[in-house]
Amino acid sequence: MARVELIGLDGDDTLWHSERYFATTQERIRSLLAPWADAETFDEALLATERANLARFGYGVKGFLLSTIETAIELTAGRVPATAIGHIIGWGKDLLDHPVELLDGVADVLAELASSHRLVLVTKGDLFHQETKVASSGLAGLFEAVHIVSEKDPDTYRRVLDAAGVEPAAFVMVGNSLRSDVLPAAEIGARGVHVPYQITWGLEQAELPESLMGRVVQLDRLTQLPGALGRLQ
Repeated sequence: MARVELIGLDGDDTLWHSERYFATTQERIRSLLAPWADAETFDEALLATERANLARFGYGVKGFLLSTIETAIELTAGRVPATAIGHIIGWGKDLLDHPVELLDGVADVLAELASSHRLVLVTKGDLFHQETKVASSGLAGLFEAVHIVSEKDPDTYRRVLDAAGVEPAAFVMVGNSLRSDVLPAAEIGARGVHVPYQITWGLEQAELPESLMGRVVQLDRLTQLPGALGRLQ
């Protein structure tokens, strides 16, 4: 395999915590709507609404917030109190205002990688929120480019590589999501590094096809990445 020239890294739940804050908020909303629906019913309804709304609202807190309110209205047959909607909106604002918390060892390992490789950030979600996270993370200066995208698919990764002037064989994409970070990159001939997070959102769950197993490495933590690059090369 070719030498790794460019390393792409995901943001949410790869470099900094994200999903656990969503999980905490979702638990609060479950409790709020408990008089109308049990936890399983609420979770299933919310996931279905998020899936249906993805093409309209995209990823991130604002899409989650709108889908949650829509789900609350449907599950309560329109009887959800305005005060409950107010609580949901307030919790959504808390998600947007939450300070960035880097995963353990991320700052050091990125500084090590940046000394020997070109790095790009490829993250999806609400543009303003992701820009705020990148700016406050303290990591922006380590990346030669930041790509905030609406979806991660093979065409997205081709555009990233075209902008960098790098062939797929010389690119490695690193992230917590097989569906978004690893599989689309591997499909175009790049390599992938899967670093699972403690929680995986239902719409990001996927299985690694046998045909791509030779192009993907799984690590327990991002700090293992420098050592894994040798295996990928």
